[in-house]
Amino acid sequence: MSTATAVKLSVTDSAVAEVKKFIVAEGIADTAGLRVRVVPGGCSGFSYSLNIEEESQTGDNVIEANGLKVFVDPLSVQYLNGIEVDYVNSVMGSGFTFNNPNSTGSCGCGSSFSV
Repeated sequence: MSTATAVKLSVTDSAVAEVKKFIVAEGIADTAGLRVRVVPGGCSGFSYSLNIEEESQTGDNVIEANGLKVFVDPLSVQYLNGIEVDYVNSVMGSGFTFNNPNSTGSCGCGSSFSV
């Protein structure tokens, strides 16, 4: 584990299932996990980024969410504390969504936010 600042982050069962399907299909190692981070950009200032990575990096927070490892870098912690990552499947489409209590605003498409 790491000595990074602790972050509280949750991942719904449906999001975990989607990520695990991908990990299994790609035959990635048991050390693999989902990297959740914030990057500059988007119409509201910041955007979310999700990647599958084979292992955590030095300084990462490593969170266990329903059997899935989640990696959060030290710079993203301040923006992601308390966030919930979900996966929705509806007539409007399917994809990952973010419920971020730290957000003070977001764009119309919901892929970027401001704090």
